[in-house]
Amino acid sequence: MSLDLLMRGGRVVDPGLDIDCTLDIGVQDGKIACLSEPSEKTEAKNTIDIPGKLVTPGLVDLHTHVYWGGTPGGIQADPISARSGVTTFVDAGSAGAGNFTGFLEHVIRKSRCRILAFLNIYYPGLVTASRWISRGDRNPIYFASVPAAIEMGERYSDTIVGLKVMASGEYNSFGLTALRLGIDAGQRLGKPVMVHRGTPPPTATEVLRELRSGDIMTHSFRGGPTSCLARGGKVMPELLDAKERGVIIDIGHGLRAFSAPVARAMLEQGVLPDVISSDLHARNVDGPVYDLPTTMSKMLSLGMDLIDVVAASTTNPARAIGRFPEIGSLSVGSRADIGVFDLVEGAFEFTYGVNDGTGSSPTEMFVGSKRLDHVMTVLDGEVLDNDR
Repeated sequence: MSLDLLMRGGRVVDPGLDIDCTLDIGVQDGKIACLSEPSEKTEAKNTIDIPGKLVTPGLVDLHTHVYWGGTPGGIQADPISARSGVTTFVDAGSAGAGNFTGFLEHVIRKSRCRILAFLNIYYPGLVTASRWISRGDRNPIYFASVPAAIEMGERYSDTIVGLKVMASGEYNSFGLTALRLGIDAGQRLGKPVMVHRGTPPPTATEVLRELRSGDIMTHSFRGGPTSCLARGGKVMPELLDAKERGVIIDIGHGLRAFSAPVARAMLEQGVLPDVISSDLHARNVDGPVYDLPTTMSKMLSLGMDLIDVVAASTTNPARAIGRFPEIGSLSVGSRADIGVFDLVEGAFEFTYGVNDGTGSSPTEMFVGSKRLDHVMTVLDGEVLDNDR
């Protein structure tokens, strides 16, 4: 039998399968049909030779904002998928129970790439997260609705993977209350909570003490007074305790939610992120975030091992939302989602935003030695056109 697609001779890295070697990948009917030693004998309708290229499962970006046209920060996912290797975008609370149906009908179901979602515990989602709305009016606690979230989460359980809570002073004054409501809804639905943590209240310590095994704290490598480093630059014990009991630690780079010095200090102390995500939205897609491979490149350059970086961008996020090995894997029978990259060494400038308290977004820079350059995205067995 002739395969639909044969990708031949790449360096295949799949941490979920404990694979890092040169292999051919065969695709049939949108699924991974085989992984095999390189051979000239295998027949396929379309053969792509990729010697020397890095081949991974399609990337899973656990924190994005892709409710394009529905929220101030929403961006279109399909063009980014074709140029980045991300095949699954997980929207982090752009929509709440009040507008999720619109997100589903007008964006999720019309997108070529796969979009899943954390449902915001706040009924209007992030519609109120706008610079045109005064900070004090953004998210009063009566916007948070557990019954509405549960009803929507049960109705669309195939798409809604968890609850999102904005637990920080820049969005509301009820962070811990909102977080507890989100955890209540998550427990009833049997799904995790992702919590945004920024300007106190609440503090990182308070948030970490609330989270359950499987819950996700995003923006975990941010700088300033909200970082997870205690006095003397040591990782706070509450973070270590949370990781020990199964709380998932996510990068969530964002506009001003990542610090290279903090990341370097945490890595040097052996604290790796479980998940690398971009927090990609309209205000950072043209920099300093750009896409998930850029965030992965920063972590590579700061000292994280390639296998761990790939795991944190494929296997681990897929597991965090209960979709592994359907996605995040190249196992036979899984969806044929594949990313192809060049792993380039040199001297590269990487930037990240700094929260200086002024409301502006100054950037800082560091020079890294490694970069992932996107070559190709395969989604459900189809090679995506990068010009889309």
